[in-house]
Amino acid sequence: MPNERLRDALLRQGLNLDHVARAAKVDPKTVERWITKNRIPYPKHRHTIAAMVRESENYLWPDALPTERKAEVAVSEVIKVYPHRHAVPRELWSRLIDNAHEDIEILVYAGMFLTEYPKLIHQFREKAQGGTRIRLLFGDPVSREVTRRSEDEGIGKTTLAAKVRNALAFFRPLRDEPNIEIRCHGTTLYNSIYRFDDEMVVNTHLYGFQAAHAPALHLRRLSAGDLFENYSESLESVWKSAKEPKWAKE
Repeated sequence: MPNERLRDALLRQGLNLDHVARAAKVDPKTVERWITKNRIPYPKHRHTIAAMVRESENYLWPDALPTERKAEVAVSEVIKVYPHRHAVPRELWSRLIDNAHEDIEILVYAGMFLTEYPKLIHQFREKAQGGTRIRLLFGDPVSREVTRRSEDEGIGKTTLAAKVRNALAFFRPLRDEPNIEIRCHGTTLYNSIYRFDDEMVVNTHLYGFQAAHAPALHLRRLSAGDLFENYSESLESVWKSAKEPKWAKE
């Protein structure tokens, strides 16, 4: 079975067999076998290719590492655990936003705390104009999932939907900006995810608690890890099924 992840990653970076062969110091036919026959390269070659295509080794070759080794790497991906999301320092959020140059991805129901950053719209617009891809995912305010989550948090049926509408109103000025996409989803979220290039904050969801009072994990992507990658793939799955907000069709 071909390694479609590797093939796709190379295509996205405009790389061919010869590029990879020169970097890894192997024959192009060897690279072809890595792709078409899903052969797993030696670790030194995996490191080289992963760096070239800016993907983790575990994403490109999920079966390359034994389970025990994956668990060890996952521990190293966790920079810090915060007991509550509101305990994440404001300085950390600012640094993550400032240092992101390729991807900013946010998956939430409302994420209203983001509206407390008055310069955020300007920052996102400036980053998008500089080439940063920004994807913002909010809950669909009329979905049953948002209603259910609102009830689970103990704030009533309609409160969270109102927060989502307020968040969409806040980010509405960005709707026509190149490199910025905003969508709404109707999925059950077990975590809110905030990705900034190779760093991420994962805010877990707890029954009976608002997101601000639930724990948050600060992660950094490692080439051989799969913790960061799993959350990233989860976000991607929600993105694929999400739709444009109704105001985007006006």
